[in-house]
Amino acid sequence: QVRLVESGGGLVQPGGSLRLSCAASGSIFRIYTMNWYCQAPGKQRELVATVTREGSTNYADSVKGRFTISRDNPKNTVSLQMNSLKPEDTAIYYCNADIHRLGGGVANYWGQGTQVTVSS
Repeated sequence: QVRLVESGGGLVQPGGSLRLSCAASGSIFRIYTMNWYCQAPGKQRELVATVTREGSTNYADSVKGRFTISRDNPKNTVSLQMNSLKPEDTAIYYCNADIHRLGGGVANYWGQGTQVTVSS
């Protein structure tokens, strides 16, 4: 079994910062691309940021310059540093990754999500 578990969400004032973390555990051989998605109420889930195993990153236009994605390959973790938060960043944030299981193939996995609320 493979699990992704997020942490670090919460309530923050506009202009504030939060750091989300996601840890993968289980029978993992290798983790390839890791992503953060968000889903606001009444909206579709959308891609926020991506980091490849080699460290290449990509961001949604709405978060460029404010969010930073990073990963620690030996620890099987990915983080999202969120600065200058805006009310429109309010959403559930999900960790997502392509994972090669020990003795198995590559599959895509999701975490359970963590709520981020930006409000005064």
